[in-house]
Formats: sequence, C-alpha cells, structure tokens
Amino acid sequence: MSQAQHTELLGLSFQQLTEVAEDFAQAPYRARQLLDGLYRQMWSRLEQFTTLPPIFRQQLTDSGYTVGLPRVEKRFVSLDGTIRYLLAFSDGQSVETVWMPEGDGGEAGDGSEVGDAELQELSQPSKLRKERWQRATICVSSQVGCAVDCAFCMTALLGLRRNLSAGEIVGQILAVLSDQAVEMQRDRVNLVFMGQGEPFLNYDNFMQAVRLLVEAVGIPESRMTVSTSGIVPRIADFGAEPVRPKLAVSLNAPNEVLRTQVMPITKKWTIEKLMAALREFPLRNRERITFEYVLLGGVNDDVQHAREMVELIRGLRAKVNLIALNKGPEIPFSVPADEFVLAFQSVLTRAGIPTFIRRPRGRDIYAACGQLKHATELMQLGP
Repeated sequence: MSQAQHTELLGLSFQQLTEVAEDFAQAPYRARQLLDGLYRQMWSRLEQFTTLPPIFRQQLTDSGYTVGLPRVEKRFVSLDGTIRYLLAFSDGQSVETVWMPEGDGGEAGDGSEVGDAELQELSQPSKLRKERWQRATICVSSQVGCAVDCAFCMTALLGLRRNLSAGEIVGQILAVLSDQAVEMQRDRVNLVFMGQGEPFLNYDNFMQAVRLLVEAVGIPESRMTVSTSGIVPRIADFGAEPVRPKLAVSLNAPNEVLRTQVMPITKKWTIEKLMAALREFPLRNRERITFEYVLLGGVNDDVQHAREMVELIRGLRAKVNLIALNKGPEIPFSVPADEFVLAFQSVLTRAGIPTFIRRPRGRDIYAACGQLKHATELMQLGP
C-alpha cells in the first residue's frame, strides 16, 4: 500500500490494515491489533497502541500515518440530557453529532428488536426515572452541510461543503462512544444516519462505514437506520446490500406539487418514481419502511393531506413518524398546533398504519431534527 502524507488509519478495513502491516514487514497479526485499537479500544493516538512494537509505531508516525479520530471541539448539553457535539476534522471542517440517552422513539414499530423495545417503553410512560440510561441513540452526519435544500431544514442553509470519508463517519460515533464511556459489551446503542447531509449522495463512503461499524466496532445493522430524501437509484442499490441498516424515507408531503415546494429534489426524482422504488424494496422478515413526515403549520398538516398519505402508502409494509417542525432562525414555517398533529395521526392509525409522534430532543440547544447547522453560530443566536 503506497504511503502519503497524513494518511488516516481510521476508515481502513482489516484487509487494508493487513496491507499496511505488510508494507512494514510486520507479522499478519499486527493488523488485528491495529483493528482492535482503532475500533474497539477507540484510541486516538498511535502512542496508545502499546500492543504494537515501538519501532512499528515510529515507522507509522514517520510515514505520515495518524489515527484520524475527530476532535470534540464543543459540547452543548440540553435540559433533557441530549448532547450536541461539534466535531472537528484534520482539514478544519466540522460536523455535528447528537447523543440522545434513551433515544427519541423514532424506531418504535419498525419491526426490529430495537423498535419493539421502544414500542414497549412508549406504552409505559410512567416508569420511574432511571439512574443511568438503559440505551441511547447517536444521530450521525454523512456530509459537511447538505445539497438537498429542504425548505424546512437548517442544514440546507450551509450548502454542501464536502462528503465525509468512511473514517470520518465512523470516527464521529467512536468519539461520542468514548466521551460517554460506553462499553459495547454492556450498553445498547442505536445509530440513526439522520444528521447533516444525504447519506445516499455519499453512498460508497456511507456503506463502507456501515461495514466497519458491523465488523470492526461490533454494532449490528439491526440497530442502525438510514434516512434518505429519496435518491431513487441508490434505493435499489441499498436493497441489494448483504449488510444494511433499516430504511427511512423523508417524505414530508403526500403529493408532487406540495413535496416539490418543500423538497426541490422531487423535481429530479418524483414521488411516483420514489414510491415505485420503495414497492420493489426487499424488506426483511417483520421489517417496515419508515416514512418521516415533518408537519409544517398550515402547509402539509391538514387531515386531507393525511388522507392522501394513506392512499400513497397503501399496501406497503410501513410505519410513519410525525415530526412537528423544530423551529430555527431563517426557517419560514410555523409549528403546527397540537390538535392538527393528533388529527393527522388519527387518520393514519384508523387506516391501519402504525403512526408515532416523534418526541423532540435537545430543542433548547438546536439539536432536534432539522436544526443541525453550526453549533457556535446558533448558540450565539439563542433558542
């Protein structure tokens, strides 16, 4: 494997690490030690890899290798325990990653073990507060900024700055796990790829990160969910993957005209094409496609919109997550009234569609769905 200045080890597979070891005439088992230090021990500096011979560590350093774990630049802690991390990379770019102890109920009813557990918890809201979180969810970014330009999302205001590498995607998760002192053998952690960016517009790096998370970090794909705005060609690719997270689709409108207003990407991949791709998507046993629907006051929250939604997804094994708009600066929409949210949910549930109202997490620190932009700028503005 050819060397280059400042080559980051994080993001390399076991096979690639084996090639690194071979380049320095090291025994093959050194690759396993590198893999363990990177993905299980979550070490951030080569000096910590004490299982490796000092001369090998020095050779790696002299050849420009670094670990590549992102640096925690800032933490913002919400009243509800949510933490919004600003994570910096070696080129000075940064993204935001959100830690949600006890999750936000977003996977309830999706047919997975995680969803079953969330469903049970939602049915027992009067449980006493626990001393320590029992499970947690990490919301992960896939790009610096986003090119999709959804009208209700603050990340869209950044535009797209660049894709994240597989190592940077995995690195976010490792940085948060390390900061939270998570023990993978003891603690239950779920991942949602719903932070900054459109994962399916960074597909290869995203899927490489998923494989590393499963094989090297030890997080099963059944504990992962990826949300797409509807990149139709990639939905078919994703369905053919031997290892993949669960699929969520950010829909946000039940018809072409309305969806184009709030999600311009519909001009390229129409609702008709999107729904055709989803009807061909190979679901696993008990699995449901999740539709994410952000309710915008007076725009897409009427019961007639709910009736259209019923017809649109009729026949699909699906569930719906309703998200009342999380307001932010420069977003030209209003939060829907509670009675509209409940009426919308009622239409769907009466039609036999499992429908849940996502509880917002971290609104006071701009960590809720659709609010990720730039932590420092936003906290100066105030909630």
